[in-house]
Amino acid sequence: RCYLEDGASKGAWLNRSSIIFAGSDKWSVDPRVSIATANRREYSLQIQDVDVTDDGPYTCSVQTSHTPRTMQVHLTVQVSPKIFRISNDLVVNEGSNVTLVCLATGKPEPSISWRHISPSGETRGAGLRLEHEWRQQAGAGAGAARVDANVRFMILSLPVAPTIQELKSSGVMLGGNGLIRCEGAGVPAPLFEWYKGERKLINGQQGITIKNYSTRSLLTVTNVTEEHFGNYTCVAANKLGTTNASLPLN
Repeated sequence: RCYLEDGASKGAWLNRSSIIFAGSDKWSVDPRVSIATANRREYSLQIQDVDVTDDGPYTCSVQTSHTPRTMQVHLTVQVSPKIFRISNDLVVNEGSNVTLVCLATGKPEPSISWRHISPSGETRGAGLRLEHEWRQQAGAGAGAARVDANVRFMILSLPVAPTIQELKSSGVMLGGNGLIRCEGAGVPAPLFEWYKGERKLINGQQGITIKNYSTRSLLTVTNVTEEHFGNYTCVAANKLGTTNASLPLN
């Protein structure tokens, strides 16, 4: 806000060295700025839909019949915090060191904290270094980067050897369809393969359809014949090892 001394005074608004208004003449091409005049003496600058580019010093210069005077005000535009970089999900070996990175922008400068989603508590800082903290963890842990109201998540996991948790088949009849479901787990997620005896089965061949997902594999036998009967083996593997389980289809 700025006020003239009397009706004869002239005012001007400047942003740094750029003239916005001189008297009632608008020099700025920005449609968001205008002069607010609730009475003859008021000469206030009004900015609509303020954004970060409006941040900075503004000067009101009043030319009187006596001595010119100026008033300066600094407009600080606050910007909500935003995380623009965070480490990708990681799988690390037990006993190794890992550095997690979280970078954020905002005004005023945001504070960054890390929270380990476990009873181990909270550690603050833009870079979080974990050394041998995961020894008691059997599987995965989660990290959350919090910048005030802005939260992003990443997963930090220990590698886990694959396991087959369930291998189950539906009942089959000659000429019908058969289904064998293999449920597995591991970190990273295991890759699945199927065998009949010693022969590896290929999707789309000999009436066999195989659909693999992150934690399961489905083997479908279409138009079952006696040649399809036998022992089927599901193999789950990741970088820590391989496991298998077998089931007869009869």
